[in-house]
Amino acid sequence: MPELPEVETVCRGLNQVTLNHRIQGGEVLLPRSVAHPESLEQFWRGVTDTTLKGWYRRGKYLLVALERPDGAAAGHLGVHLRMTGQLLWLSPQEPVSKHCRVRFRFDEQHELRFVDQRTFGRIWWVPPGVAVETVITGIAALGPEPFSDRFSPAYLYQATRGRQRPVKNALLDQALVAGIGNIYADEALFLSRIRPTTLCARLGRQRIARLHSGIQAALTAGIAQGGTTFSDFRNVHGINGNYGGVANVYDREQQPCRVCQTPIKRIKLAGRSAHFCPQCQR
Repeated sequence: MPELPEVETVCRGLNQVTLNHRIQGGEVLLPRSVAHPESLEQFWRGVTDTTLKGWYRRGKYLLVALERPDGAAAGHLGVHLRMTGQLLWLSPQEPVSKHCRVRFRFDEQHELRFVDQRTFGRIWWVPPGVAVETVITGIAALGPEPFSDRFSPAYLYQATRGRQRPVKNALLDQALVAGIGNIYADEALFLSRIRPTTLCARLGRQRIARLHSGIQAALTAGIAQGGTTFSDFRNVHGINGNYGGVANVYDREQQPCRVCQTPIKRIKLAGRSAHFCPQCQR
């Protein structure tokens, strides 16, 4: 599943190419890809003849404000890529793949396609005057953004204090911090020199401070590389990210640690893989 760096990469790409383009129409090729409203006719009534005014990211969600030709607010379009979703900025003449679920037509040269092989991704239209989180309810449950002022070492210490669960599991909890998934949880823990099995209750303020720095450093590196190549992730131009080639531990089982050469170990935690260096992480 795309994580914060991948979604942020898509968000930045969309802001580079789609802003001030007007949706002239489109088609839904898989109705369940549109989560709201239930009526596809109402969906197209809501988004047609609107201009995209600015994409932003909340956790792993993508949102864009819409505007009518007279300048009136037209609500928001929301997207969650889930496991295999892609938003691709293409020419309408480009052959339509069998996994294309929704097409937004802008003009004779441009359209935005939502491609999703596993079909778990979703799109919402939120009407004007309606709070986004009341329609896209998953947003209401999200914790702070990792680069926000609210996500401080003090917050992280209080949020994990006394918790009897492995720190790797805690990092995957979107109510603790938004946007982190399996890849960057592993990478953050390596940079923090903390084993994924360490219980939150055993993390003192010093190690929490390292973890806070490790989270931000891992996500920053992922964004700088344009995301990872480990899944079906593509940016808006259909290009893979580069982070996979520089990951420290994720998906590197039995390969030498980039710091100490010890073989990377892989274990299972709550049904998810966890990769770590037995020497560097304690």
